[in-house]
Amino acid sequence: MMFLAGCTVGPDFLRPKVETPAAYKEAGDWKPAAPRDTEARGKWWTAFGDAQLDGLMAQVDVSNQGIAAAEAQVRVSAALAEQSRASWWPSLTGQVSRTESKPSSTTGPIVGATTSKRIIDSMPLNASWEADLWGRIRRLVESGDASTKASASDLMNARLSAQATLAQNYFALRSLDSQKTLLDETTAAYAKTLELTKNRYTVGVASRADIVQAESQLASTRSQALDLGVQRAQLEHAIAVLLGTPAGGFTLAPGSLAAAPPPVPATGLPADLLERRPDIAAAERRVEAANAQIGVARAAFFPTATLGATYGYQTATPALWFKHPSLFWSVGPALALTLFDGGRRSAVSDQAMASYDQTVANYRGTVLQAFADVEDNLAASRILEAEAEIQNEAVKSAQQSLDITVNQYKAGIVTYLQVVVAQTQALQAQTTALGIRSRRMAASVLLVKSLGGGW
Repeated sequence: MMFLAGCTVGPDFLRPKVETPAAYKEAGDWKPAAPRDTEARGKWWTAFGDAQLDGLMAQVDVSNQGIAAAEAQVRVSAALAEQSRASWWPSLTGQVSRTESKPSSTTGPIVGATTSKRIIDSMPLNASWEADLWGRIRRLVESGDASTKASASDLMNARLSAQATLAQNYFALRSLDSQKTLLDETTAAYAKTLELTKNRYTVGVASRADIVQAESQLASTRSQALDLGVQRAQLEHAIAVLLGTPAGGFTLAPGSLAAAPPPVPATGLPADLLERRPDIAAAERRVEAANAQIGVARAAFFPTATLGATYGYQTATPALWFKHPSLFWSVGPALALTLFDGGRRSAVSDQAMASYDQTVANYRGTVLQAFADVEDNLAASRILEAEAEIQNEAVKSAQQSLDITVNQYKAGIVTYLQVVVAQTQALQAQTTALGIRSRRMAASVLLVKSLGGGW
């Protein structure tokens, strides 16, 4: 029974302490929108109500190569954990061998006597088992299991990151589509203004300079609309990569950015992040794995107990195969202790401790960054919401100013320069409002990601 009993050296795992605020500072009295209770947990993108985005998300989980690599790493970690777990069991090896030998004729009882060649056939079975007296194997298994869980969390994080990146790129592309629509509509309005100016020039109430200025403004706006194509193509290609599709064979038809305010997820409490965010979970599991490695390193300072056994047949006469006279066996324990290794075990133990300290620091840094991510995107959502309300008023005022100025120009009260100023202000106000809408969508997506996904 002494080989079955033992202790486990090294510290048991405890989650590293990290300061957790009682509430999010940026949340304040802000009441988040209610989630869609009918939607499956985790499909957070469905709250945006975009069927095309839903379809793209379904492809990401199947074809994204980053997710595929993370999934393969989970299988690698699981296989390594099974290798450690196999150490609980005895190892059994079989062997069949034939040995031919001819002794020297000068070493026999009578020098010069004739010695014949000897042939010996052997078929042994060898078994060995290490008694885990100090918990070395237990710590190896513990470390392997923790590493597997860390890889599983990495997979969840890779999936969430790919989904969030796709949503960001998709909404950025739709923002460009809306900008293109705005510029096309503005171009059409400028073309009508140019026609009006030409008519006024014909009757002698406008100057040639007014026509040139109108033509310049029209051409500049058309150029801006064309320039958006570069950014749109790049975003389309980025989405294709996320979907695991060649960029040359992927196309998204033009659309528009939703005018409705983006959905806002429930934030919960800061402490919830320690359970929800997959990157925090992965960091914690790596601390656990590093902690177990300390026990593995310390177990090397204690004796290793093994039980070995050999059973088989050995004979020089083929007719005696599997006969009792050819049977041989041996069994017995062995205790081994390294007496001197030049400080190698101490160095391995120091390395394990340093690795543990490193993973603890990484864990705490991940938690702190997680809190900062939530605060950043809560602040962005709150501020952009207020900014959107003000900017919408600015758009209305700029449009009213443009309408009044155009009517005054038709009546000959103001110059064409004032029309140009009013048109430029109206376009800038609309462009800014669209940019704020795009940033609010991005902030909503990033808030979901920083909260660990789900609603």
